[in-house]
Amino acid sequence: MSKIKVNYSSPLCYYNIANFLKDYITNDTIIVCIGTDKCIGDALGPLVGTLLEEALFPLPILGTLASPIHALNLDTRLKEISNNYPTASIIAIDACLGDANAIGEIHTRDEPIHPGKGVGKTLQSVGNASIIGIVDSSDSLELFTNRPIRLNLIMEMAKVIRNGIIHAYHLKNSL
Repeated sequence: MSKIKVNYSSPLCYYNIANFLKDYITNDTIIVCIGTDKCIGDALGPLVGTLLEEALFPLPILGTLASPIHALNLDTRLKEISNNYPTASIIAIDACLGDANAIGEIHTRDEPIHPGKGVGKTLQSVGNASIIGIVDSSDSLELFTNRPIRLNLIMEMAKVIRNGIIHAYHLKNSL
């Protein structure tokens, strides 16, 4: 397993994300952003999807604030993705819980995401590569949906991830 970790507030952290992702982006890649806007901590994925759409990112983006992919529709949406993009590689994005000292870290990995852990669910894995943002501590037994997570943290992390994906696309296409 290969992965990088960056803190969203580090200078040029988006470049580290881009440098890793460039090897996973092709013209047959889709971006799948998982989460819901009904919970600030879980809105990271759909917020990234929306920011990519607003930036007119040229690859397909699934999972936005307007049309989220979440625990309740994941299986259906993954079947649609499989039917509509049968040969696509997937870069999946989701929020997650981690160690208290890791809050604000963005991990880019060459493995799928395992969504639902933050709400105690076991759902289908998603992606060939993935980006997770650690938005809160897993130390508490409190449900993911009840946590006092600041929207500013989610927004700033989403901007870094968006910039990393866009830059990775340009790095790949300039080679």
